[in-house]
Amino acid sequence: MDYYGEKIGSLIEELASLPGIGIKSAQRLAFHIVNMPKEKAHALAAAITDARDNVHYCRECYTLTDRDICPICANDKRNHRQIMVVENVRDLAAYEKTGEYEGVYHVLHGAISPMLGIGPEDIKLKELMQRLQSEVDEVIIATNSGLEGETTAMYISRLIKPTGIKVTRIASGIPVGGDLENTDEVTLKRALDARTEI
Repeated sequence: MDYYGEKIGSLIEELASLPGIGIKSAQRLAFHIVNMPKEKAHALAAAITDARDNVHYCRECYTLTDRDICPICANDKRNHRQIMVVENVRDLAAYEKTGEYEGVYHVLHGAISPMLGIGPEDIKLKELMQRLQSEVDEVIIATNSGLEGETTAMYISRLIKPTGIKVTRIASGIPVGGDLENTDEVTLKRALDARTEI
């Protein structure tokens, strides 16, 4: 039943299509947006459009950025000989929050999952192997500890081992089946400090 009219109904529907937003949250957000001052609502709409039009993958690590090379890859103070491989941008952000990691990243944008039909060619593995042509001392595999993350870690390890580059895996301490983005900074730091060679 249409309670609010076409415009609000359409806004609620669009907001509800976002991940993690149910119909009740979408309604609250929609009511908040229509009650905002016009200039704030226009600024929000402009920020969404601007981000969608101008954000793309970093040429080196494949995180999201509005520059050719993201600020982490462009930072000369970072250790470019140490690459941490993560599944997604949220995992990169989780490690950055610890303030402890000084290397650079490689974002896979997924994990190998035969059950979901996601193979090695569907994530940024080819791009990782291309990066390893330069001077790299260590690859830290920081995929999630679920089945897909472990499968991806083992696959990457088998690919890199023949190159002679040191391959390590973050230590457990991250709960099995847990996601990095939901793990506190202390646990993430301990997992990084206690990583082991695989």
